[in-house]
Amino acid sequence: MLMLATLLITMAVFAQDNAPKDWFLRSPAEGYPGISAKTLYERLPQGVEGKTVVVAVIDSGVDYMHEDLDDVMWVNEDEIPDNGIDDDGNGYIDDIHGWNFIGNAQGENISYDNLEVTRLYVKYKPMFEGKDREDVKKKNRDEYDLYQKTKEEVMSKRESLAQQFATYKMVYDIFQEIDAKFESDTVSAAELKQMETDDMRMKQIAQAIAAQVEAGISFETQLGQVKQAYDYYNAQYNYNYNPDFDPRDLVGDDYADKKERYYGNNDVKGPDSQHGTHVAGIIAAERNNDIGMDGVAANVRIMSIRTVPDGDERDKDVANAIRYAVDNGASIINMSFGKGYSPYKKVVDKAVKYARRNDVLLVHAAGNAGQENDFGNNFPNDKFAKRGLFGPKYADNWLEIGALNYAMDENLAASFSNYSMELVDVFAPGVAIYATTPEDTYEFLQGTSMASPVVAGIAAVLRSYFPDLTAEQVKDVIMASAEKKTNMMVVKPGSNEKVPFSDLSATGGMVNLERAVELATQIDGKNRRAERRLQMLPKKDQAQP
Repeated sequence: MLMLATLLITMAVFAQDNAPKDWFLRSPAEGYPGISAKTLYERLPQGVEGKTVVVAVIDSGVDYMHEDLDDVMWVNEDEIPDNGIDDDGNGYIDDIHGWNFIGNAQGENISYDNLEVTRLYVKYKPMFEGKDREDVKKKNRDEYDLYQKTKEEVMSKRESLAQQFATYKMVYDIFQEIDAKFESDTVSAAELKQMETDDMRMKQIAQAIAAQVEAGISFETQLGQVKQAYDYYNAQYNYNYNPDFDPRDLVGDDYADKKERYYGNNDVKGPDSQHGTHVAGIIAAERNNDIGMDGVAANVRIMSIRTVPDGDERDKDVANAIRYAVDNGASIINMSFGKGYSPYKKVVDKAVKYARRNDVLLVHAAGNAGQENDFGNNFPNDKFAKRGLFGPKYADNWLEIGALNYAMDENLAASFSNYSMELVDVFAPGVAIYATTPEDTYEFLQGTSMASPVVAGIAAVLRSYFPDLTAEQVKDVIMASAEKKTNMMVVKPGSNEKVPFSDLSATGGMVNLERAVELATQIDGKNRRAERRLQMLPKKDQAQP
């Protein structure tokens, strides 16, 4: 599931007064735990150009026409646009900027889907409903236990969501009615207080809104926040946790056939591309064009692979998205999604191994539950469910990313970020990240969803200037160059407990682009020729004007 960044934004209009819009690109010397991109670009030797790198964004879709992204989108040069023919013979018709695995050949798209826990409950209900464990064959008892677990989770969640959905629907409906009473785009506190109505609930809510307007939060901002909350609970109750909802027939694939690859359509934007567009901008929004914001990396082309609806992504689609990215030239794949169950993990594992064999780096968001990750509560992950006699147990082409706050103090680790000394590799900026959103707009979003593309952008810089480095070497450079905070005590996400920041990830550090490039100049790739281009990186006191 998308990492709920859009929900988190409803907490407050947090960033504008607390940190500069580009804090994640700044240096820790400036007081922010940024990646030192600005200082790195100032030091790069003039005239040195990197290799163009394709980064695949497996997400909700990307607005490929955005003013800050249109010139950095991947273009399939072997495909003739809109002729209805698979010109390059890759199995996907008119895939100009990528592919959409959650749509059909008629151009219809899935917007919502269940969570995986709901799908598992529905799958096992006909097999085990009304049965006692002793009545089930021993070989099926693990599935029976899973059924009971998923049933409890879905039913209890639906019970709590019913009231929450009803409450937010009522509030949102009243907000809309109040909005309709005023012609002006800006509604004042005085107008709200003087509004005439016989509906006491509307009167009370109008008074509460007026108080917030007087406190500096406009009616329009409040309306937007209430709409986001309503949209969230609507999706959760009516789609994500609804056992009676199943949109998969729309796609038209044989869902039982996990080897099936050629389905979907070429609509890489889709009906809601906010999340994916934001991710793409963090990686590669055009730099130095005086528009909006700068991405982490130059020399990048973004390949959009729409795979994640409002709900949990499906393992079959994730596997196919990874394979599509690899087959069409991506050398880095960003995956800002995750879920708590993965019934077909082996299918995804095979695709991860395929990416590994083809030297493609996978960058994955650790999740926003404020919990310690393990191999049973966060999917996909880098541990293979099955390995051959001599096969690897873990994917060495995988990076798992936690999220940093913009405050260089005890709140350094984002309060929502998942963590693990074993499973999370490194932390990157993930709070109050200002980046591209659809229709030429820009917004602050937060989540490990935002931290992951920061690291994907760093990887893209390394693969651009050091093309002989393997995916595993790029991973090693990013981890080895992380800025350690060994003695810094921080609030452990999801709690009030203070722990060493070094206890939250394998590196105990924060990513840093400048340090990564410095380290990369010292490392052999397949040969040393490419590295020599940046061997003469000037020292900081010799930075270029």
